[in-house]
Amino acid sequence: MTAVAPLGRRAAVEFVGTGALVAVVVGSGIQATGLSRDVGVQLLADSLATVFGLGVLIVLLGPVSGAHFNPAVTLAAWWSGRRGGGGPTLREVAAYLPAQIAGAIGGSVLADAVFAEPLVRWSTHDRWAPHLWLGEVVATAGLILLICGLARTGRAHVAPVAVASYIGAAYWFTSSTSFANPAVTVGRAFTDTFAGIAPASVLPFVAAQLVGLVAGVALAAVLFGRPAAAAAEDVVVPRGGRDAAAVGR
Repeated sequence: MTAVAPLGRRAAVEFVGTGALVAVVVGSGIQATGLSRDVGVQLLADSLATVFGLGVLIVLLGPVSGAHFNPAVTLAAWWSGRRGGGGPTLREVAAYLPAQIAGAIGGSVLADAVFAEPLVRWSTHDRWAPHLWLGEVVATAGLILLICGLARTGRAHVAPVAVASYIGAAYWFTSSTSFANPAVTVGRAFTDTFAGIAPASVLPFVAAQLVGLVAGVALAAVLFGRPAAAAAEDVVVPRGGRDAAAVGR
């Protein structure tokens, strides 16, 4: 049994993990558009890189921070564990969320730098339509349901494969190509490339993701019941320490 890492280290891991995820999404999008003019091929390349990149990041960094990399996931963990005491505290939420957002912005800037793009150029890719917002509700609700369901049925050990696979599939079955992450949405506004989103489109996407968060948590409660005490903190993969051992994840 390993000790729980200090909060500062966990926040740093969330910063690096979220940044690396956005760098994968943005960088693979830039690479894809440089290699093919077919939008379908571009999306395929972007989604495949995201699947592999996300899976690796969860495996590598999950034992330290729980591998949230997503404010919606962190908030779901806090809400699910607020009564039983197993979820992150408000202090931890206050550390994770800014780290995730800052990491996402940094990842976007890094990807632009790697491909000799302007480091910061607001995206001109408008994503403003009700069906796109509905796509974000569906994508986020499904993600939260998956993560909470795995945790509550003692199968969080398969999260690296399951979560990455879900995100890869959601690229294709949602009209919005499944951002499903407020931090990633903000970060992708900083790059005027294939994966970008216009700043004016960010707020409706984030609002839709928060609606999806609520829907996902509610569905998890209906389908899997309330989490046991100390069962919610390590939502994606188990961290070290008492909580992880108690849940057997």
